[in-house]
Amino acid sequence: MRNAQPLLTTAKTHSLRKRLLGSVMTAILLAALFQAVSAYRGALQQADEMFDYHLQQMAYSLRGGPALAAPLLQGDDNADVDYVIQIWGPDGVQLFRSSRGPMPPRAVLGFSDVMLDGSLYRVYSVQTPLQTIQIAQDMGARQARARALAVRAMLPMALIAPLLMLILWWVIRHSLTPLERTRQQVATREADDLSPLNEAGLPDEVRPLVQELNLLFGRVHAAFDAQKSFVANAAHELRSPLTALKLQAQALGRLHNGAPGDAATPTATTTAITRLNQGIDRAIRLMNQLLVLARQESGGEASGAWQGVDLQNLVQQAVADVLPLAQARMIDLGVTGQGSAWVQGDADALRILLRNLLDNAIKYTPPKGYVDVAVQTRDKGIALAIDDSGPGIAMADRSRVFERFFRSPDAAASGEGSGLGLAIVQTIAQRHQASLRLDRSATRGGLHVEVLFPPA
Repeated sequence: MRNAQPLLTTAKTHSLRKRLLGSVMTAILLAALFQAVSAYRGALQQADEMFDYHLQQMAYSLRGGPALAAPLLQGDDNADVDYVIQIWGPDGVQLFRSSRGPMPPRAVLGFSDVMLDGSLYRVYSVQTPLQTIQIAQDMGARQARARALAVRAMLPMALIAPLLMLILWWVIRHSLTPLERTRQQVATREADDLSPLNEAGLPDEVRPLVQELNLLFGRVHAAFDAQKSFVANAAHELRSPLTALKLQAQALGRLHNGAPGDAATPTATTTAITRLNQGIDRAIRLMNQLLVLARQESGGEASGAWQGVDLQNLVQQAVADVLPLAQARMIDLGVTGQGSAWVQGDADALRILLRNLLDNAIKYTPPKGYVDVAVQTRDKGIALAIDDSGPGIAMADRSRVFERFFRSPDAAASGEGSGLGLAIVQTIAQRHQASLRLDRSATRGGLHVEVLFPPA
């Protein structure tokens, strides 16, 4: 456990809220950036096409006017214009130019790009029977205007992206509020509070988790209740044999000290010692049964490994264990069934199951009675059947004999047993997914016990 502690403290954790916000915000930023780049490039392309269209339309508008007759007309040099216009006559003589400065040379008809004194011009030329018209635009000023248009096209996305991020931040925070409420419910409750968590308002993705937690709380609550009941019953059952042991020890002490009224004869002393030993044996058996039951109910951590077990071979071993007890009571103990009968399970636990069933059968069968053990292979699995010639169990008590510390009236009157044997049997059977059935024996007239195991 000391070596595992650093692993627990250094394990990487993450916040679902931070992960969602980071993923969504990153997606919005990338989408906004992509949209902005696309809008910028699209706006530049559209502006370029629009400026070309303007050049073309200006040339067409000048083409429709009368031919210039003056030898040379010149525009205003101080005018702040983006366009440079030149007009030539049919004989190639320049009739008009919009500036005295350097002018682009006469270009080919249509659109073309001309470099002049380190400046790039976009030129459009058109020819009529009377004149040739050329309109040029400085690409520096043109691109500046295009970029301004492109930036204005990007502006809506630059404003929408932060607003969208803010909205999504609020939505994610509001959506995760039920999780935070559930966390606070678990964090603030007492250690013994196993009441179900409130499922109201939880999203569909989280509700199954909370439902499973509520089911787990229910199982833990039932286990706690069963444990409390077990402890209370065990304390009650132990009180009687321990009290009897104390009384017997006191009686033996009075005999030893020669108290008035007690005859310290060898027979009385022997009887007192015998009763004391019997009481000690009953207390030991009860404690062993309690320990076995607790171990089996906790999953049998201390028992053997889960593996394939030959039930027929296990029956032979269990019968050999209880054979001296059967011979002492002159009970005919027989086993039927040939061949192997394999089941999947814990060999030690199954041997305890067999011992308890055989002990009960021998204990409650009158002397010179019969106990038959049979192992049968059936379509639904492997059946273990035990029949005895004892008094059996009344129909009204068969549903209760599997309860811990419950003893039938006959068993209680005889003072035999602790009421834990069949409870242990049922616990082991449930661990092995086996069904347990009690009935009247058709062959011996006593009790018929059948345990049906699933096939290995």
